Amino acid sequence: MKEDRLRMWRYCLLSGMAFLLATAAPASAFIAYVSNEKSNTVTVIDTDSWTVTKTIKVGQRPRGIEFTRDGKFVFVAVGDDDSIQVIDVAKQEVVDTLPSGPDPELFALDADGKMLYVANENDNTVTIIDVEKRARLGEIQVGVEPEGMAISPDGKILINTSETTNMAHFIDTTTRQIVANVLVDARPRFAEFKRDNSEVWVSSEIGGTVSIIDPVKRVVTDKITFNIPGLRSEAIQPVGIGMTKDGKTAFVALGPANRIAVVDAASHKVTKYLLVGQRVWHMAFTPDEKYLMVTNGVSNDVSVIDVAAQKVIKTIQVGELPWGITIAQP
Repeated sequence: MKEDRLRMWRYCLLSGMAFLLATAAPASAFIAYVSNEKSNTVTVIDTDSWTVTKTIKVGQRPRGIEFTRDGKFVFVAVGDDDSIQVIDVAKQEVVDTLPSGPDPELFALDADGKMLYVANENDNTVTIIDVEKRARLGEIQVGVEPEGMAISPDGKILINTSETTNMAHFIDTTTRQIVANVLVDARPRFAEFKRDNSEVWVSSEIGGTVSIIDPVKRVVTDKITFNIPGLRSEAIQPVGIGMTKDGKTAFVALGPANRIAVVDAASHKVTKYLLVGQRVWHMAFTPDEKYLMVTNGVSNDVSVIDVAAQKVIKTIQVGELPWGITIAQP
């Protein structure tokens, strides 16, 4: 009887310890990489501790940035060096370059991670790169000052936005030909598909709107406008867009308005504005979508947003003129 009680006590003790360890164990840490346009660096942030763990020296004027599909490398567009640099995540240093064409800005990686489509701002083209072969396959002539890049969920259509032509170009990824040009408001900067392929959202910085485009009919079906009391309309300049996987909520960076707009993605109505740092540019969700991190170009920091609570919980200092951000699980 005494031995039974002893075994039971040991079992309870071990079970309690296992429970405490399970509940106390931190969630899987995610790693964020931030491109700093002026300091020519990439800042590495541990999202478990919300601290900077490394600053990586890269080429001149880094902007677009994204993890490879396997999470082993980070691509960063270095505009003034006319290339895409490759950062080895394990080594946390630049180990290779890809031939991007002149002044690369934003780019899109296909679902398999084999093809990279790069907007080359200075020569009005989209360059196609074979990632495995590190080879340039060709280019597509688009409008003036191409920037925004997005691939449809089925991989069949590539969207490129041209800032001066004020268009969203629909490009067939098989034929590599433009199949439609959709006129939007002035200076389109970014494009984002809904996961169900029902809509494409395109932000227009000077126009102050986000155009909602039907990707089948290829027409603008609605526009989102923004109104912040006390701010002139000229100060509200939509740029980056982030959308939850369920397609219910979108977040739009409003540039010098220093706000993130929270938008009901079904009704296209703004539900809230979140005050962040100065000159907010781009954003990225942690893979579990608990947090959204946004880059603030003038205040040289990153704001961390609790997605469920829809509030800013942290500010992290990074390099000069932070522009792009990408996040992956290590």
